[in-house]
Amino acid sequence: MEDIFYRYACRLPSRFGTLSPLSAPDTGAFRKGLPAYIRDYVSEEAAKAAERLEDGRGWPQLLASDYMRFSRDGNRVSFEKAYFRRRAILTLLSLAEIIENKGTYPGHIADGIMLLCEESGWQLPAHNSSRRDAPQEPLPSPSRPVIDLFAAETAAELSVIYNLLKDTLDGISPIICKRIASELEARIIRPYLDCHFWWMGNGDEPMCNWTPWITENILLTAFLTPQTDAVRRETVKKALYSLDCFLKDYGEDGCCSEGVEYYRHAGLCLYNAADILSVVTGGLTEDAFALPKMRNIAEYVANMHVGGSGGNGKPFSPCFFNFADCSSRAGMSGAREFLFGRRVKSPLLCGFAARSWKESDIREKLLGLSADCEEGCNIFHLLQTLGAASELDAYGESGGQEESGEGKGESISYPSVGVFIMNRGSYSLAVKSGGNGDSHNHNDTGSLTLYKDGKPLLIDAGVGSYTKQTFSADRYSIWTMQSSYHNLPEIDWMMQLAGADYRARDVKNGEGSVCQDIAPCYPPETGLSTYIRSVSCTGSGVTVDDQAVFHDGKAHGIVLNLMLSEKPAVGGNVIRAGETGSIRVSRPGGEDAPAIASEEIKIDDERLGRAWKGSLYRLRIPFTDKIHIEIT
Repeated sequence: MEDIFYRYACRLPSRFGTLSPLSAPDTGAFRKGLPAYIRDYVSEEAAKAAERLEDGRGWPQLLASDYMRFSRDGNRVSFEKAYFRRRAILTLLSLAEIIENKGTYPGHIADGIMLLCEESGWQLPAHNSSRRDAPQEPLPSPSRPVIDLFAAETAAELSVIYNLLKDTLDGISPIICKRIASELEARIIRPYLDCHFWWMGNGDEPMCNWTPWITENILLTAFLTPQTDAVRRETVKKALYSLDCFLKDYGEDGCCSEGVEYYRHAGLCLYNAADILSVVTGGLTEDAFALPKMRNIAEYVANMHVGGSGGNGKPFSPCFFNFADCSSRAGMSGAREFLFGRRVKSPLLCGFAARSWKESDIREKLLGLSADCEEGCNIFHLLQTLGAASELDAYGESGGQEESGEGKGESISYPSVGVFIMNRGSYSLAVKSGGNGDSHNHNDTGSLTLYKDGKPLLIDAGVGSYTKQTFSADRYSIWTMQSSYHNLPEIDWMMQLAGADYRARDVKNGEGSVCQDIAPCYPPETGLSTYIRSVSCTGSGVTVDDQAVFHDGKAHGIVLNLMLSEKPAVGGNVIRAGETGSIRVSRPGGEDAPAIASEEIKIDDERLGRAWKGSLYRLRIPFTDKIHIEIT
């Protein structure tokens, strides 16, 4: 394991520095630096939220029956909506009080704090287990706290509020902040120091976004509330080790195997954790930001954006190339990406973040914060956003975003995960090689995603709302996980298999082309010897050539699946893909080959519906051993 952070464990200072959740020396300076439009928005939304609390639409209840639904029927949504709604209200009202300093909301804030402190557990039902992949307990046990993603986020939220509003809350009752400190000690500090949770890392055991995401919030808890030097020293040592355990699973190219949505919990939380460590150690760990690997991790989000960074006058697409459990609508970028880009000295990422910020509405800028928000809103990340808002506005107005150009060029290669991106004229293409053992894996080796003029043509559907089934032995019975619902073939009705052993071989990528053999991803029963897929992209279109060879030398039944977001019109071997493009098919048999079929997939899942409205469509193209496709 590469020793990037833990090498500092033996050189920690005798006394740690002070950490502030603000970008300014004090709250007065912070308020003064805020753009008026942000101040007004937060104030208006907070007033709406407070009015709803006062007219009887109070704090959401968290019921044992809703918690147990995950164990009973796999439903996560009913409990999580109420859980995150509570925290969103508390975040909004606390942020407004910090900004306004008028004493308007302390009573409501105290209510929210005490509600959180009285919850039996802060971990979600889907995470209610101390061991990796162990069955979840149906209810939380107060005597055995579990530190999951959102227990840690809850701790960080209460720590920020304690740090910035303690005097205000003490004016109501000193018991409030004493209760915060007591709950943090029992639920977070002691379990973190005394127990081992899988996400902390253990040698070669694989990690994921949980590691930096939780580590960032643990560090905030340790340094924004009163803790002894001994507690902080042990916390920092464990954090340094965990970050190295996380980074060992990244290639030098910086590719996030979980996709862009998870980059925001992985790469951006890595940035925050590393930044906190640098601040509290007096810059001891600062040289980690100079590593090429850190810069590559930072720039990943800009390179995965459809059409590059969006500079050079091109329209800014809301879409990203997606794979695994990532959506094509992975969210807008802004302050956190900008700060990471500035720290690793990346004009590419700074420019991309500023352009995305400029194209975002106020709610997108503030990470979804609003009076009716039902999702997590991290108060620390919001304070970072508010602190950088004026600089981002000025950067965008100065034209600084144009420094970003178009990513690293027309071709971008991420061999560690097997992602290859090509931008040529109107066409933006991504090809996935690698294997089917990624974190949040879908069986998608060899699949491709294509946009024309920023509009989706061949798509990756993404993932639906998480349920108990999503992370279980039945995961691949979900259609979005299966290779037959990616742009891939079925061989004698058989699909690709899941696992690290099922991966492409003989992968070759050139300027504007990728060639690979995906036969090893299919069951041996197919009899495949090789299945060579060659994809090329030029300014005039994309071509796909597939050729299968079987051990028995005979023809077999193959059906190529192509996923579209627009309703196709099939005419012989030519398909019109809605209003966006056309697909021309050449295969043995010509016009006498078996008919191409089209089927509609209605989208009734809330999470899928954020990216795709109404329906998706799957083309099924039968052939025997080879096929040539031209997409324009």
